[in-house]
Amino acid sequence: MAGLGTMRCLFFRSYSRVKNVQRSHQMLVRSSVRTLCSGTQDNAPSDHAKPQFTDPAVQDILTRITGLDLQKVFKPIKQELKPPTYKLMTDKQLNQAVVIATEKAKQLLQMPPVLPERKPICDVLSEDKILDGMDTAKYVFTDITYNIPHRERFILVREPNGTLRKAGWDERDRLIQVYFPKDGRKLTVPLIFKEENLKMVFPQDRHEDVLNLCLVQFEPDSSEYLRVHTATYEDLDKHNKYKLLWSTRHFGGMAWYLVNARRVDGLIVDMLKRELLQDAVSLVSLFNMVHPHSESAQEAASQQATGTDLLKIYAQKESQRSGYIELSLQAYEQTAAKSLAA
Repeated sequence: MAGLGTMRCLFFRSYSRVKNVQRSHQMLVRSSVRTLCSGTQDNAPSDHAKPQFTDPAVQDILTRITGLDLQKVFKPIKQELKPPTYKLMTDKQLNQAVVIATEKAKQLLQMPPVLPERKPICDVLSEDKILDGMDTAKYVFTDITYNIPHRERFILVREPNGTLRKAGWDERDRLIQVYFPKDGRKLTVPLIFKEENLKMVFPQDRHEDVLNLCLVQFEPDSSEYLRVHTATYEDLDKHNKYKLLWSTRHFGGMAWYLVNARRVDGLIVDMLKRELLQDAVSLVSLFNMVHPHSESAQEAASQQATGTDLLKIYAQKESQRSGYIELSLQAYEQTAAKSLAA
């Protein structure tokens, strides 16, 4: 049974009437075939052939190129100081502890979802002119039943002019945070997410901190979430600071963004400089999967190319920085040859 909560939030005022509980329940039943939020975006038929972020093959490649550095995953964080704990272990116990830590690190490196931006909610339920001018404030009606998914939760707004409509996404996020607080999320958006403040934070190499805070503050399909991620990825690509997100849960999202934008040259060069040849090959494989009609993908398919041949074909057919990639590849091959000779 749905209950209507009452409280004043910012410029909103919400109230409940017990007599309308049964009516609200009937509204929920009648609308079961269509959820409240019309923001779920259906993929166009032409998108079905294109690999998606959640596809197993895509996730496998992104997971492999993310890397796994236990020192970075479990780096110290700011917290209350406590006396350190020391344990004496045999080699067998140490190996077991490393295995456990590795499994935990893989869980911490799970990539956040990549979703299309949600569609705006513009549904008007009624226009009651008789209520026009009766008040100067908006009234918000919120269903606070606990067992209802937030995306299906009814939140309605009565405008001062008498219009009754569904709440927009910003209104929904704010009201849901009021009644169902999420740890770390603020009612007012932190100032760090303003464009001018991001430009001050990025030179401090705090891209990971920005993305971690963004995950808590915004829904993954909100416009603000996508804006902050795009700005962060663009800054990393502009200054070749890909390593800042390497071995973090955000690296896969950055790689996916650059692949879709057809701008992976800088990341490939960075991988070759850090002697991550297999990661560079995997990245080109992902590029060919996402862009099957590109010259690189078609040439690689015709030659059934693998390994470094994939990189050479990409550099010749697709890359706008072919010289950098070829030189980096040559330097890597010379280094590998010297290592084998030694």
